[in-house]
Amino acid sequence: MLVTKTILMDEAAMARSLKRIAHEIIEKNQGTENLRLVGIHRRGVPLAERIAAIIGEIEGTDVPVGKLDITLYRDDISELSDLPSVAGTSIDFEVKGSRIVLIDDVIFTGRTARAAMDAVIGLGRPASIMLAVLVDRGHRELPIKADFVGKNVPTARSEVISVMINEIDGADRVELREKSSSVDSYMN
Repeated sequence: MLVTKTILMDEAAMARSLKRIAHEIIEKNQGTENLRLVGIHRRGVPLAERIAAIIGEIEGTDVPVGKLDITLYRDDISELSDLPSVAGTSIDFEVKGSRIVLIDDVIFTGRTARAAMDAVIGLGRPASIMLAVLVDRGHRELPIKADFVGKNVPTARSEVISVMINEIDGADRVELREKSSSVDSYMN
């Protein structure tokens, strides 16, 4: 059983982080020309949609948003399930030559980001791929670094970052959780 140790971000902090990320994306790309956002299922999708809306307010232009399911690109697919659940990819724009920003809620080992890059490249050769995450918790197993980060949170491997998104969970917040010591002592 996981217990909440602390709330890392409330609704207002999440909104500020997403706004900052949107500004940084615009600045790094010198505008929005050829810019495409791709949310990684599950919580990366509503985050991508929110960032696109913020960019639209700032720049007065619509930035296309795609949805990416990386399930079949994961290197641990055999460990997940005999019949993994596939949410489906929906990218209604040309990937070739585009500047793609992958968006996810948390970066941990880097394996999800690697799988997402493989999936995008499978759709065409983009001009560039960047990565935006709400939380970077460390513990990378691959040489991957997010270009845009809402919050860096050094964690222990026993801890879990839980991102809640209003569109999915009915609330916006980020919690740091840990296994309950009462469960640990019972299991030992």
